[in-house]
Amino acid sequence: MASAGIGRLSTDEAFLRTGILIDMCEAPRRKAGIARALAWCDELEARHLSAAERGQLDYFRANAWNTRRPRRRSGDVWLWDQPALQQEIFFLRRATSAECFSAVEHYRRCEILTNLGNLLSHLGRSIEALEIWRRALGVDPEFWMARGNLGSGLARLGRLHYDRNQGAVMLLSAHKELARALGDAEKYPIFGFPEARAYFDQQLRDIEANVDLSAVAENFEPDGYAIGRSKQERQYRLWCLRHDLFLNLLNELGPNTVAAYDPLVLPSFVTKLGEPPALIGYFNQLKQEFVSARWTFFEGIQDGPAQLSDNGVLLINTLDYPSYGLGVEKIRTAYRTAYSLFDKMAFFLNHYMALGHADQDVSFRSVWRPKKGKGPRGILAALAASKNLSFRGLYWVSKDLFEEAFVDVADPDARALHELRIHLEHRYVKVHELMAGPAGRQNAAGDLFVDTLAYSISRSDIEARTLRLLKLVRAALIYLCLGMHWEERRRMKRRRSKRLIASQLLPTVEDRFKRKY
Repeated sequence: MASAGIGRLSTDEAFLRTGILIDMCEAPRRKAGIARALAWCDELEARHLSAAERGQLDYFRANAWNTRRPRRRSGDVWLWDQPALQQEIFFLRRATSAECFSAVEHYRRCEILTNLGNLLSHLGRSIEALEIWRRALGVDPEFWMARGNLGSGLARLGRLHYDRNQGAVMLLSAHKELARALGDAEKYPIFGFPEARAYFDQQLRDIEANVDLSAVAENFEPDGYAIGRSKQERQYRLWCLRHDLFLNLLNELGPNTVAAYDPLVLPSFVTKLGEPPALIGYFNQLKQEFVSARWTFFEGIQDGPAQLSDNGVLLINTLDYPSYGLGVEKIRTAYRTAYSLFDKMAFFLNHYMALGHADQDVSFRSVWRPKKGKGPRGILAALAASKNLSFRGLYWVSKDLFEEAFVDVADPDARALHELRIHLEHRYVKVHELMAGPAGRQNAAGDLFVDTLAYSISRSDIEARTLRLLKLVRAALIYLCLGMHWEERRRMKRRRSKRLIASQLLPTVEDRFKRKY
């Protein structure tokens, strides 16, 4: 087959032959066969393909790159940089683009989303993986591979969580998803693989062996909690629940009122005697800035009359449907505040992990690698040797957003977030109530209704990007806490047992003190 080529075949026959070649080379991992299959994919892309065929082609390419990834029996599975995995993610993401995805057959859509969620989970981006698997179940609720992976992902988060009560609740939810997945696997075996079914069954048994599920279920009430005294506060908290924006891992289980607050704090950790609780203070500020950005955005998207601050402010109508007012500025402010938290998380990580960067050199882009001119530009040894899944997830968030060499295989949505931030901070962004084309710089010179200096974006688009950014920052804050918990457990194992550790509890700040006196 490899020697015959696909040049004279019809598109349908060429797709069939390419898919068979990839499958044939997967188990024995034949490099030459996969190289030939990828070359055939290039040939197919040069043809006039339909949207469904382009989505199918990207799925094939992702499968081909999957064969080049390190496997679990190899120590390379813990490498933070994996070029083959980058390519696999890129093609799966491109296959989910709006242009192609809706045209792809629904079973294939489920496979694409499930595989993408698996990769994100493998990298440590557990929160985002849950969202992707739920998207797959939205396409077909009986696609048990997605549900089983959802259950496994919830179980992993439950085990990583340092709050035992919340962790137990997450394991209870994981058990329900795994049980349903196994039931669906009985009815629809073609929706998955026997190996996956066995793995999900083992996950189910592990939970049953280690958790008193009946006791957890008896003591857990997901709803019935008060969520605010005023109508506005209730609307705000319900909105946060619907969009998974609370710093609370129980929000991953659904919009239940038990999750309508922000209990996420740093895990217990050990410092030298006499060291102040600086990390706790720093995380307090990260958390306060996030929840303030969340509220500011919520206020910015509300309908209502013009604000008093906008009265009497003379502005000229440029006839391209510009959107002005305090609401728009609140959205911009929320965006800037949320985006700034990435660099601040890097500063936290640099101090906590003693990575050795000077304060002025720390950024979310650079904190992971040695400073230029000091040896290879690989991942810092303190991070690479940690086997810290959540910190690795943070690193891959940074690759999507900032790494210039990664631009061709990054998340297009993440790159759009970065592009908008650059223009908000340093250039000129014009928000439009109505806008025909895509967001970006407009080049229609000579058109009186096109602002060639502006990065133009519709109000609906900037609202969608800000919501996307808030969700990403929330996930990153959770990864930071879970990664710190893992690191503390690792340090505890390495610490000499004769050393005494004194515990110290700090009080919480009461809500009534969060005001100006």
